[in-house]
Amino acid sequence: MKGPRWLPLLGLAAALMLTACGVPPSDVIEAGAPASGLFDADSKPAVPVVIFLYFVDDGDPAAYPRTIGAPADLRTVLDELFDGPTAEEARTATTELPRLSGTADATVHSGTEVSVELPNDVTPLSHPAMLQLVCTVASMSEGFADASRDGVFATQVTVHVFGNGWMKSQSDDACPDAPQT
Repeated sequence: MKGPRWLPLLGLAAALMLTACGVPPSDVIEAGAPASGLFDADSKPAVPVVIFLYFVDDGDPAAYPRTIGAPADLRTVLDELFDGPTAEEARTATTELPRLSGTADATVHSGTEVSVELPNDVTPLSHPAMLQLVCTVASMSEGFADASRDGVFATQVTVHVFGNGWMKSQSDDACPDAPQT
């Protein structure tokens, strides 16, 4: 037995009405980047780390913890140091270091020797400025084990600072003990 001929037309009309649903057409709506899956091993998000920058507090070098995005390599730490104290740190801290017109290049020669080359326009650093630099570098000395020959952490760090026509060296003997993390 066959049904009425108009039944398929009724079904088609109902389908057309349901697909329209009164929603007006629109252009493409931008919604940001497409969704992505899990991070691969090489593109993990940076995990913040705490470093210690040494500024001057009542005439002496003092450690100020600062959280930065990883990696906390020596160049990044020096950039942070030469940028000076934050507004919060400046309540008690000052700096003797100059603002740099470029970046400081640092080379770890062993677990105990580090060279820092400053841009050409930097004049010789004062003793308090040298201590700020040396104490900050020394606070990172455990990270130098990879660059040392025997993998032993440095017990004393000497920093050689080079400018345009000048050089100064300073050990970390006068630095306060590094804070425990």
